[in-house]
Amino acid sequence: MWVFRPLVFIVVALAFTACSVSPPGRTETAVMTTLKRRVTVGGAKEKNPLPPTPENVVRGRQVFSSYCVACHGLDGQATGVPFASAMSPPVPDLNSPAVQAYADGQLKWVIAHGLSPSGMPAANGILRDEEMWAIVTYLRHLPAKGSLGEPAMYGGDPAPSPHP
Repeated sequence: MWVFRPLVFIVVALAFTACSVSPPGRTETAVMTTLKRRVTVGGAKEKNPLPPTPENVVRGRQVFSSYCVACHGLDGQATGVPFASAMSPPVPDLNSPAVQAYADGQLKWVIAHGLSPSGMPAANGILRDEEMWAIVTYLRHLPAKGSLGEPAMYGGDPAPSPHP
């Protein structure tokens, strides 16, 4: 009986430590980012057929605001989305170097197919190809973090004012 109690304690302790979640380390992040960029996410060679004109950026913003804004915020950086950081994995900052490093075709692929096991849903069957490409165009011209206005290229504030 005295051997059984320490064994139960060890099993319970291991169960609780096994259930803890911690952010991935630098090496794990680098390996998974490389794997995702080179293997998991397709479309690397596909080119955006929409030129980055003001009209296409505005169209992309319109589609983004009806399909993506609930999770990514209007600025693409989760401004005003209270649950974004609580998701596992957290909703990414679409203006971050990690996201912006994807090729246009890869961004369109992610929009079309989603990312599992994240919360990113697939838009195939919901959005047309042209709408997905317009979103990609908008992602390349996002406004400053915290800004709910137009991208700077259209006269919008380059950065939000820290004081009202």
